[in-house]
Amino acid sequence: MVATLIATGACSTLQPPDPNGPRSNAPPYPVLLLDEGTRQEEALLAWRQLAQRYGVSNQAEISLNPLTATINALPGNATPIVLPKVGTGSTQTEEENRESLRRFIDEWRSVIGAEPNELSLVERVDESANVKRAHYEQRPFRYALRGGYGDLIIRFNNNRQLLELSSNCIRNTERLQTTLSNLKPNVTAEEAVSHVRGKTFTISTVRGQQSFTLSANEPAEAKQLVIYALPSKVKTNLLELRLAWEIETPNATVKRVYLDAVSDEVIAAT
Repeated sequence: MVATLIATGACSTLQPPDPNGPRSNAPPYPVLLLDEGTRQEEALLAWRQLAQRYGVSNQAEISLNPLTATINALPGNATPIVLPKVGTGSTQTEEENRESLRRFIDEWRSVIGAEPNELSLVERVDESANVKRAHYEQRPFRYALRGGYGDLIIRFNNNRQLLELSSNCIRNTERLQTTLSNLKPNVTAEEAVSHVRGKTFTISTVRGQQSFTLSANEPAEAKQLVIYALPSKVKTNLLELRLAWEIETPNATVKRVYLDAVSDEVIAAT
């Protein structure tokens, strides 16, 4: 028996490794956002509760993002929604505006789809004398989130009336933390650059399918690993998350190329 076990073990060590890596205990990849089934209904219920609190008609419904179940747009011709009042003056200072926004986000997190501590204010501008705009980015993971998701836009006027609220943030990110943290790149930064140089790629863009070529001596640098979100190719109405190298190509037609660090394929370019 001992001889048999030794022989079997020896044969095992001589077997060539699986080029696709271990399968039995590897996490599913790409990481799909779980279709919780009721997330759209839950978001609408949360909106109705908020609408009742703010005196908005029960017939007014918000538009929801089909992939994230977060608010796309406020209902038209509805009762105005006003941000919380901060301070005692007739108009709020910039500091008071930011505190008002913070309180609003905390109260509306159920339709925004992100916890307040995940959101960073990246831009606060005055679009006109009476219209202000705040742009927040969701930063929930170890790596930066890319792919056009994780954005929250709030526009309001000097009277604190809400003019626009749109979010494509990713819900329940705490459930994804462990899985995403355990992803390991199969491609190094140097390999990522070499794999995109001198090749032609076809990718999907807002303009449809487009091809681009990076010359063999194209300046390129893999800056960082990111989590790239994009619609799933295999399941409708679901997002998939991929670990990718963000490669900067400053002299090319596209300025950034995203190479999947696990499957070694170009998944996007901007």
